[in-house]
Amino acid sequence: MGTFCSVIKFENLQELKRLCHWGPTIALGVIAICSTMAMIDSVLWYWPLHTTGGSVNFIMLINWTVMILYNYFNAMFVGPGFVPLGWKPENSQDNMYLQYCKVCQAYKAPRSHHCRKCNRCVMKMDHHCPWINNCCGYQNHASFTLFLLLAPLGCIHAAFIFVMTMYTQLYSRLSFGWNTVKIDMSAAQRDPLPIVPFGLAAFAATLFALGLALGTTIAVGMLFFIQMKIILRNKTSIESWIEEKAKDRIQYYQLDEVFVFPYDMGSKWKNFKQVFTWSGVPEGDGLEWPIREGCHQYSLTIEQLKQKADKRVRSVRYKVIEDYSGACCPLNKGIKTFFTSPCTEEPRIQLQKGEFILATRGLRCLKNERMVP
Repeated sequence: MGTFCSVIKFENLQELKRLCHWGPTIALGVIAICSTMAMIDSVLWYWPLHTTGGSVNFIMLINWTVMILYNYFNAMFVGPGFVPLGWKPENSQDNMYLQYCKVCQAYKAPRSHHCRKCNRCVMKMDHHCPWINNCCGYQNHASFTLFLLLAPLGCIHAAFIFVMTMYTQLYSRLSFGWNTVKIDMSAAQRDPLPIVPFGLAAFAATLFALGLALGTTIAVGMLFFIQMKIILRNKTSIESWIEEKAKDRIQYYQLDEVFVFPYDMGSKWKNFKQVFTWSGVPEGDGLEWPIREGCHQYSLTIEQLKQKADKRVRSVRYKVIEDYSGACCPLNKGIKTFFTSPCTEEPRIQLQKGEFILATRGLRCLKNERMVP
């Protein structure tokens, strides 16, 4: 009982409010629909549980669901880890290398950034993810990435179940076009017939779940690829952007220097181990980080201060070419604009044609042809 109470604390229960958000609602809804329909299709219409294959298939479906939800809730409730309020480096002389956060009343530790949604400085912040309604950072980067891996794998398995269910209920044979090459699916069909018939409603529900599974596989699979790419370089999305601007700054001013990313250990395996460990607890304390030989502990923060002082790098001026109402998904700008609107909770700005705006973030923005000198 004491162990149970030590795990479920009041502040942990307060975290449950993160579920009251459109991101977790949609994500958990997709997981629930795909998992439930896959289990129903398997039990009723595709693979009988009294067979060895049917039992293994059903256990695998449950296993995918449990692992996906475990890593999803870990990423959401464990959180990224926040820089302690009022934090400052032990050596006061290091303050000159760090930015000061007025909200947290603390210095920003290396690799940390302030999140306006969380209203805290996040350790090794990668991004604020609306799907988990939390930041992805130091403590939950591994769980978040595992969720991005397991979700497509589970959806691929579910999609296979959906396809085979519809096939076995609608056709008895699959032909590839040659009279001698056929796959007999009679062993996968029910004998006797299932108690619940596979009617139009079941077909529509299965087809809908198939669409969700395939869409999730593609979308989440792409996110997993992006995350693994930066993890193997021991970077975050924000740090990739900082590095891009650093190279642009050196090239623009033709400086005799080379920016070396300080946290890349020079080995993909060593970078991988910075995030994924057997214990599940990431290496380090989230405030100090191992650096590659020849780099300064505050190389990246010093570069950030240089970019902050460089107005040319800090912002780029763009001219508005069309009126914009500030709507989240504008219907009057065409189908492509409607479906490609960025999935972010950042507030939209109402714009009028002819106005100028300053863009402070974006890769290769200085090379954009629309830039106004």
